Amino acid sequence: MFDAFQIAATGMHAQQQNVDAIANNLANVNTTGFKKTRVSFTDLVSRQTEAGANNPAGNVEGAPSPMHGTGVAIAQIARSFDAGEAKKTDSAYDVTIAGDGFIEVVLPDGSRAFTRGGTLRVSADGQLATVTGQALKPNISIPEDLQDLTITPDGRVLIKTARHPAATEVGQLELVRFIAPSALESLGDGLFKATEQAGEPIASRAGQDGVGTIRQGFLEGSNVKLVEEMVNLMVAQRAYEASVKVVQASDEMLGMVNNLRK
Repeated sequence: MFDAFQIAATGMHAQQQNVDAIANNLANVNTTGFKKTRVSFTDLVSRQTEAGANNPAGNVEGAPSPMHGTGVAIAQIARSFDAGEAKKTDSAYDVTIAGDGFIEVVLPDGSRAFTRGGTLRVSADGQLATVTGQALKPNISIPEDLQDLTITPDGRVLIKTARHPAATEVGQLELVRFIAPSALESLGDGLFKATEQAGEPIASRAGQDGVGTIRQGFLEGSNVKLVEEMVNLMVAQRAYEASVKVVQASDEMLGMVNNLRK
């Protein structure tokens, strides 16, 4: 009877985390480049160790003790990198990736991070960077008299200036991919950090070795599907309510036991 309370509590806790993940997805339905998260569950079990406890009569001596269910837990909260809808902006500083891959950037502390694209800008020191200031890798210097910026599908960065009206290549953006991108750690602002589970980044030229191409003048929208998230929210709510019903039923049964009279 008391196990029922604990089992139901694990169910409510797990579903609350599920609802939290769904709520975050819904809140970012219009966030550029946002990648939704998904919660997966695993059952909890414990092995009965006391000889004969909860065992049927005649249990063979030395046989493995029976497994006893003790509830549910979160197995993983993974991020889905399904592509979002590409939205045309016609801005030379907006880029996205059509297909698999990430653009590498350098954080202020010198560590590496990865992004699916977004709005770029020229930093104070003349480097091509993200809108939040992280320089792209490799470093690409942009002159002050820039007149036109072109990023080709294979990652070549071409510029035109007042002094040099002909297109000049000033750098090459490489894309990286991961064996398990769902295990990347989110840093916010569309940035992700490599983890041991995600594996080491594998650098490739855009359009080769299974990575996508770079699209200039587009931004990738969120991959959250509103209808799907609302359905998931209702399912999580019903599962939470079911665990609450278990607590209520167990409480009523214990009340009956307490009210028994000889």
